Amino acid sequence: MPGTQCRARVGDGVDPALHHGFDQVRALREVPVQRADSYAGQVGDLLRRRGLARFHTEQPAYSILNRGIEREILPTIQRFGMGTLVWGPLGQGLLTGRVRKNQHNDLRRTGLVHHLTDERRVDVVEKLIPLAAEAGLPMTHLAMAFTIAHPGVTSALLGARTMDHLDGLLAGLDVTLTDDVLDRIDEIVPPGTDVGTLDQAYLPPALLKSSLRRRSAGERTAA
Repeated sequence: MPGTQCRARVGDGVDPALHHGFDQVRALREVPVQRADSYAGQVGDLLRRRGLARFHTEQPAYSILNRGIEREILPTIQRFGMGTLVWGPLGQGLLTGRVRKNQHNDLRRTGLVHHLTDERRVDVVEKLIPLAAEAGLPMTHLAMAFTIAHPGVTSALLGARTMDHLDGLLAGLDVTLTDDVLDRIDEIVPPGTDVGTLDQAYLPPALLKSSLRRRSAGERTAA
């Protein structure tokens, strides 16, 4: 498939790997556009006007904790009829219920990544756990059902590490959240917002290099 990478390991079969969202953004910043806040939409228009192959799929992070793509990415995807394979619907482990405030957890990555110990994210989890209980759902089913409830999401990566994890997630395939539950989630994490920052989040040069967002000292003095 154009624009994808494939790798295979003995015993694993073929594992196709799409470029993650931040890789695509890095490529898009090379395209001259007028506004920096809607890369995908403008590039899509540019490709269409020039009769070039358009984007067919995107692979951004999306979960209850990371809803930033609801602002522009998902609407753009819907506008151009693209597919969306989202990753991280379980918040990289936070939305499994295994991470609780002021409690030890058995996630091996806890000491390696910061977003698993971000108090803002953990506080949100503490509000979601009783909501899941009221709905009669495991946290994992609540999280997955939320992700695929968005009409702009084609599919979501389960991210299961063991067969038990996979069986547990597959048991929730038919779960559908009611409007009441979705409204409650919106109250906890407003649409289009991110709670904290993922360790894997892409930071563009404009944020990393102060020289790209500041005039030189001489220019500032002259102004």
